[in-house]
Amino acid sequence: MSAAAISSGLFEAARLGDPQAIASLLETAQPDIRRYARATCRSSADAEDATQEAMWILFRHVGTIRSLVAFSAWLFSVVRRECLRLARKAGLVPSIDDGEVDAQLLSRSEADLRLDVAAAFEALPAHYRDVALMRDVKEMTIDEIAAALGASRQTVKARLHRARALMREYLTR
Repeated sequence: MSAAAISSGLFEAARLGDPQAIASLLETAQPDIRRYARATCRSSADAEDATQEAMWILFRHVGTIRSLVAFSAWLFSVVRRECLRLARKAGLVPSIDDGEVDAQLLSRSEADLRLDVAAAFEALPAHYRDVALMRDVKEMTIDEIAAALGASRQTVKARLHRARALMREYLTR
């Protein structure tokens, strides 16, 4: 998606929760989302499902996107993950077990692995990244994270689980 097609004013208004700006952002982004989904997903039905899911995720999480520059990459990673999820659900892409993940990760050099892990953290949506960094880097407890974020233990645990799953997916592609 071309960030030039979306003005910074529109993006900021949508990020801050303006309903009209969000609707305009969704309308502007939809053709590019659909085009990317058609190029990435294995079938036209999956592409339509991925487009709808990406639009829904954008609607729910537009406030978490840090900048207009990061918007396109974030949105396309959402579409790519949806296409992969739909392919796995259909049995077209095998799920990777933990032993295979370990073998893939151990085959990389330490420097490459550090860069890959940093990129995986960066690719996470902000609300997942914050929880994962607090738990896995700062080694905070679930209760400490919940208190820091003003969230429930269950929310923190769910976000941590999802963050780790997304990072695992990122590292195994």
